[in-house]
Amino acid sequence: MKFKGFEPDGRARRLAKAHTIADLRAIAKRRTPKGAFDYTDGAAEAELSLARARQAFLDIEFHPAILRDVSQVDTSVSIAGGRSALPFGIAPTGFARMMHSEGERAGASAAGAAGIPFSLSTVGTTSPEGVAEANPEGRNWFQLYMQKDRDKSMQLVSRAAAAGFDTLLVTVDVPVAGARLRDSYNGFTIPPALTPSTVLNAIPRPEWWINFLTTEPLTFASLSEWQGTIGELLDALFDPTVDFEDLAWIRDQWPGQVFVKGIQTVADARAVMDVGVDGIVLSNHGGRQLDRAPIPFHLLPSVRAELGEDAQIILDTGIMSGADIVAALAMGADFTLVGRAYLYGLMAGGREGVDRTIEILSKEIVRTMKLLGVASVAELNPGHVTQLQRLVPRG
Repeated sequence: MKFKGFEPDGRARRLAKAHTIADLRAIAKRRTPKGAFDYTDGAAEAELSLARARQAFLDIEFHPAILRDVSQVDTSVSIAGGRSALPFGIAPTGFARMMHSEGERAGASAAGAAGIPFSLSTVGTTSPEGVAEANPEGRNWFQLYMQKDRDKSMQLVSRAAAAGFDTLLVTVDVPVAGARLRDSYNGFTIPPALTPSTVLNAIPRPEWWINFLTTEPLTFASLSEWQGTIGELLDALFDPTVDFEDLAWIRDQWPGQVFVKGIQTVADARAVMDVGVDGIVLSNHGGRQLDRAPIPFHLLPSVRAELGEDAQIILDTGIMSGADIVAALAMGADFTLVGRAYLYGLMAGGREGVDRTIEILSKEIVRTMKLLGVASVAELNPGHVTQLQRLVPRG
């Protein structure tokens, strides 16, 4: 026996105790003010869409094969015209510098180090140029909300292209902001306002407030500043008139690959592919828009059957483990995106916390693949997973 060495770095010490994304979430909740944490953690209305999406991944049965050589496992995939060392990337998430002062720069640099794509949101709090600076050799993707000011939208797209971003994610499920009730109850605004309740909430979280108050003020990829609620911001920005003609026009403006994010029906998957985009992202926006929306993981087999094997399909919403990612790949996804899992890591420990998120998911992916008897992502197929039924439509 010997005494365990003491780690003097408090951040490293607490991150080492996190072995799952749920562990990172628990750390994030302790260290982040309620408004910022609930913005990340919450969803729309009764939050049924998010709960059902996560439950869908729990309601699976794996079917392992034995006596396979899994001494070496290849987790790399090809997506959007390039390689990713792991079958997931970081999803576009808004206002990341409110979660932790390092914000999108931490996510982009961690993604670059891991060899996976990083996606910048239109309502990100770092500019395209700032993300490119943080991840100069990696793959950066830009997520577009088409704004009512079309010229401003396309100026932003042009900046992303000039900064070397290789893929555009056109998000189509936000004609208006969803009813994110936690934000309403918390009175959450941008920038966060000091009230008696926020001051009380800040007392056990001094590091967050010190960082927030002593680092550069919040700025956004899409606008210089904002004073008001997040819902008001989104409703002011988003253009509810965007249609398929606009999508075709956007596709023609972008020099790289174009994916449409927010697909929730088989018919819409076919329709956007017929416009000529390069792929789709099956997503209900993390449950943050329409509550009781379709579950992307349940839609996946039908969409794959409709679009065929050559279509590029990315899946997000509900992913909380590497096993979830493996299940999505087996059921027909080419790639996945993680949003909250990344933000939990960011809130728990900045750049090192994002590294820990990626490390946890990577280890879980490798372990699950080995236990399934699979040596590469390409070997995964529907025979490895059964989706068990819980919610069954009535006749």
